[in-house]
Amino acid sequence: MTGYRRNFIPGGSFFFIVNLADRRLRLLTEHVDELRAAFREVQRHHPFTTDAVVVLPDHLHTVWTLPEGDADFATRWRQIKSAFSRKLAPTEPISESRAAKNERGIWQRRYWEHTIRDENDFARHVDYVHVNPVKHRLVTRVRDWPYSSFHRMVKLGVYPEDWAGDVAELGGDFGERS
Repeated sequence: MTGYRRNFIPGGSFFFIVNLADRRLRLLTEHVDELRAAFREVQRHHPFTTDAVVVLPDHLHTVWTLPEGDADFATRWRQIKSAFSRKLAPTEPISESRAAKNERGIWQRRYWEHTIRDENDFARHVDYVHVNPVKHRLVTRVRDWPYSSFHRMVKLGVYPEDWAGDVAELGGDFGERS
């Protein structure tokens, strides 16, 4: 088995990508209220700050900051995935290995995590979260995607409403490596 290494920094900020097992499904946007409820449920028992989040049909991106002295994002993700899964009827196909572990087949088992290094890294990842629906061609303007903390940040004055313009103006690489 591969030895996964996680960088557990108490009180740290982290960027995550969490995917559905079947990337063709649209469960996250079709059941966004259940996903929000799962986040709230876990936050009550294991607080964290959601600095930025965007929910796409088949995956989500988020930046979290954990409380001082707490580095346990793994428990939070396990509980969010579990709480969301319990809210959905069990209709997905389940592999033998998942059935043997009494798991649902909704989420990919792993997630991608990046430890935020500094303020510039934090700002770049928050921007990446918010531009992601444009990157995936779900909308042409960031403000048109409803499942995003972008709207909260506009109200707080962090971003102007027309931030990032129109997809035609952005080019195509979105700051990613080629």
